[in-house]
Amino acid sequence: MEARAAGSGRAGYNEALLHKTILVGDSGVGKTSLLVQFDQGKFIPGSFSATVGIGFTNKVVAVDGVKVKLQIWDTAGQERFRSVTHAYYRDAQALLLLYDITSKMSFDNIRAWLTEIHEYAQKDVVIMLLGNKADVSSERAVRTEDGASLAREYGVPFMETSAKTGMNVELAFLAIAKELKQRAVQPPDEPRFQIHDYIESQKKKSSCCAFA
Repeated sequence: MEARAAGSGRAGYNEALLHKTILVGDSGVGKTSLLVQFDQGKFIPGSFSATVGIGFTNKVVAVDGVKVKLQIWDTAGQERFRSVTHAYYRDAQALLLLYDITSKMSFDNIRAWLTEIHEYAQKDVVIMLLGNKADVSSERAVRTEDGASLAREYGVPFMETSAKTGMNVELAFLAIAKELKQRAVQPPDEPRFQIHDYIESQKKKSSCCAFA
């Protein structure tokens, strides 16, 4: 327990904690672009060949006056790398599961990803479903309602994102960071931080200018 007390931030949170967060989903759904947009605030079109294996970025997010450290892992979506990612699921605290709204196949594969996550990840892992490439609405193949419906079925929060415009990218990671911070400091018998409610309230705030 000494580690938690040492260097603890407000409300007993230890700012030295590193929260492992993994981006998963089919190849080509925009995992790397999403991470670059969050990390560097920019979109680099067409510059990424398929991610080979796994790489990570450390990012500090300010949550309620304390610094939350996310170690964000970008995984390869191709089948031949799946056995590699299984090992990384085990100690992940959060998983961002992406599909591409212009690719019905990437959405249809979400159930298989969720099955895999439930098999290999920790039981209490934070999962968020993201429908990426929301800026390419003219090529939409998956309705927003279908994404929301699937998320409800599995009891996970959902939002659409755009790695290109930055829409909801920061919100997705901030919501994850808030949830992980709360879990680290909160006694189990107290009411939990409601990640679903937080996301809905933030989406309502920004809906007027989501594509600005």
